[in-house]
Amino acid sequence: MRRVFLIVLDSLGAGAAPDAADFGDAGANTLRSISGAPGFDIPNLLAMGLGNIDGLNFLGRAAQPTAAYGKMRERSRGKDTTIGHWELAGVISPRPLPTYPQGFPADLLAAFSARCGRGVLCNRPYSGTQVIKDYCEEHLRTGRLIVYTSADSVFQIAAHEGLIPPEELYGICRMARELLTGEHAVGRVIARPFVGSSAADFTRTANRRDFSLAAPAKALPDLLCEAGRDVIAVGKISDIFAGRGFTESVRTHGNREGMEVTRALAGRAFDGLCFVNLVDFDMLYGHRNDVPGYAAALSEFDRWLPSFLPLLGEEDLLILTADHGCDPGDASTDHTREYVPLLVYGKAVAPVALGVRGCFADVAVSVCRWLGVPSPFPGDDFLACCTGREPPAAAQGKNERK
Repeated sequence: MRRVFLIVLDSLGAGAAPDAADFGDAGANTLRSISGAPGFDIPNLLAMGLGNIDGLNFLGRAAQPTAAYGKMRERSRGKDTTIGHWELAGVISPRPLPTYPQGFPADLLAAFSARCGRGVLCNRPYSGTQVIKDYCEEHLRTGRLIVYTSADSVFQIAAHEGLIPPEELYGICRMARELLTGEHAVGRVIARPFVGSSAADFTRTANRRDFSLAAPAKALPDLLCEAGRDVIAVGKISDIFAGRGFTESVRTHGNREGMEVTRALAGRAFDGLCFVNLVDFDMLYGHRNDVPGYAAALSEFDRWLPSFLPLLGEEDLLILTADHGCDPGDASTDHTREYVPLLVYGKAVAPVALGVRGCFADVAVSVCRWLGVPSPFPGDDFLACCTGREPPAAAQGKNERK
């Protein structure tokens, strides 16, 4: 029995990618921005070798790191959650998903309103917290939905839970997802429920749901599931992959619950992949330019690690990485085009430098190798240089390459 825990620290960027300027993100560095915040304290990640990664030596290097360490550059044309996770799972996206800096077309919104029976407010890029303050009263008075977007490929719908309960909002989002195809096939439709009695106290709840575009090709969860492995999704992972390819899914409401669930799963027998997303870094702190909050959240994750790592068995791996950046110290509230860190830990792992990887899909190739499933994905196996153990017989031989 072999297990892989793939934990995505959502938006934990490791410095501007070479093409960051093309995305308006020259100089972005999420980890650098939070590293100077009061209370930033990550001794366990540093012991693993986070500061040994090229470009992160400002964090402090470990003389004898406990994990293999490196960073990865995204090959896909994008910097959002959907494309980042798809590439981690082996699917490269050569074209960006559609974005709407001027708002969505009138004919699209007319079709959406006709289908759901409600009008629309806003329809332009907006901060998710500010849009509620600015439109909440009109929303409650008219029953119209607050529809907005961002620099990412998203169609977001905010509604007060007292007016439109979450399950009803999810149904409306499914209607939108059915409409948003072809040239308007956005990466995600996102339900954004909120509560409160006045503009001063309207706040988003933890009942967010993502309704994602299905990956255009077979991804890592599909492949492992077809091969008979367990594939467990924690957090919004199942949503990101449109529910496809998982034998089990556990929804969570924030990082703390996600970590608790992951620790519980480490105490359970399964054979395959546990794919985890910890969303608070991005949703609560990166997008809100909250440097101290981001630093505190990463410090909390670091304090959790000593309760999790001893639960890993002889044949288990932990892979820590991210899906993009979201530098809370820059001028915008958008995602940032950055490298992402890569830490690989396990009893079979030698603490060596993994260098700068050419694409996120190296993760999918390496997970396949460890679990004994032939890989059809682009990318390279980083486990070959940091583990001395042979993969199960089914995985031996050269990977197919697209």
